[in-house]
Amino acid sequence: MRVAIPITVRDEERRTLKRWSRGRSTPARLVMRARIVLLAPEGKMNKEIAGELGTDPQTVKRWRTRFAAKGLGGIEKDAPRGGRKPTLRHRVARLIVEKTTQERPSNATHWSTRTLARELGISHMMVQRVWKANGLKPHRVRTFKLSNDPNFAEKLIDVVGLYLDPPEHALVLSVDEKSQIQALDRTQPSLPMFKGRCGTLTHDYKRNGTTTLFAALNVTEGRLIGTCMPRHRHQEWIKFLRIIDKETPKELDLHLIVDNYCTHKHQKVKAWLKRRRRFHIHLTPTSSSWLNLVERWFRDLTDKRLRRGVFRNVPQLIEAIMDYIGEHNENPRSIKWTAKAETILAKVQRARAVLDNLSSG
Repeated sequence: MRVAIPITVRDEERRTLKRWSRGRSTPARLVMRARIVLLAPEGKMNKEIAGELGTDPQTVKRWRTRFAAKGLGGIEKDAPRGGRKPTLRHRVARLIVEKTTQERPSNATHWSTRTLARELGISHMMVQRVWKANGLKPHRVRTFKLSNDPNFAEKLIDVVGLYLDPPEHALVLSVDEKSQIQALDRTQPSLPMFKGRCGTLTHDYKRNGTTTLFAALNVTEGRLIGTCMPRHRHQEWIKFLRIIDKETPKELDLHLIVDNYCTHKHQKVKAWLKRRRRFHIHLTPTSSSWLNLVERWFRDLTDKRLRRGVFRNVPQLIEAIMDYIGEHNENPRSIKWTAKAETILAKVQRARAVLDNLSSG
C-alpha cells in the first residue's frame, strides 16, 4: 500500500498559503494548490483531499510532492513545458516595443494592436502579448503639471512645514473653494442595483443652477468649516473669513493654506486681514493644488455624494453638501501628510531634468 508523502508546513508558510487560498485576485490554479497543501498536514489521504476539493488524486499527489520538494516555490510557479519556442515573437518583440514607444501612426496619436499589427505584417495577438509582457498600454496616458512658480521651493517648504510641525497655540486650516458645483437632474429615473447588475444612470442630464462651496479643513482634527454661496468673488471670500473667525477659538492664531487665486490676494482682502493679526496666509505654489489637503476632501465629496447625485434645484444640492459636512464632523478624521519637503523637491528636480532633456533634444 502506497503512503502519501508527509507534509510539514511552517507558520510563515501557512499564513502565505491561507492568503493564496482566500485571495479573490489569486489565480484559480494557485488557490487549488494552496488548499491541497493546507489539508495535507491533517493526515488526510490524497483520495480524501481530492474528494473534498472536487479534483482527482493525481493532482493532489503532484502538488503535495512538489511542495515537499521545493516548498512554496514549487506550487507557485508551473514547471517548464515542452513545445516549440515562439521564434517569431522573439524576433519581432524588440521591433514592436521600439515602434510603440518611439513612433506614431500617420493618422492617429497612438497605436492599437491592430494598426501596429498591420504596419508590421503580424498578428494583433502577438502585439498584445508583447505589450503585456513589457507593461505597455498606449491607449492610456497620465497627466502631469510642473509648477513654474519662481518661489516654488520657498512656498513648498513653508506649507509642508505647517503639516509636519504645526505651530503651538494655533490652528492650521487648509482652505479653498469648490466652485461651479452643478445641481444636475437626470432625464430619466435611475434603475436600482440588484444581484448580477450594477445600478444605472442616464448619461445626459438637466442643469438646475450652480453653487460654490467654501471649506476650511482643520489639518490636526479633521473637522471642516463650510458654507455655500452663489458666487466666489472677493466679497464672498471675506464673508467666509468672517465665518472662520467666528467659529474658531479667539485665543488661537490661524494659519490658512490657500492657493494663488486672485480673489485670495485682492486689495480689500489684504486690508481685512491686516486688521486681524491672528490670521496668517500661506500661499501654495502655482499649479500645485495637490499641496492643499482640502482638495482631497473635495475629491471624497465628489465621489461619495455629488457624482451620482440627483438634484432638482440648488437648495437641494446645498442641503446635500451641508449634510455631508455635518456627518463628516460627527466623526472627523484627519489627513496625515507624510512626504518631506526635500523628498518632493528632489522628485521635482528629476522631472524638470527630464523635461529639459526632451526640450533640448
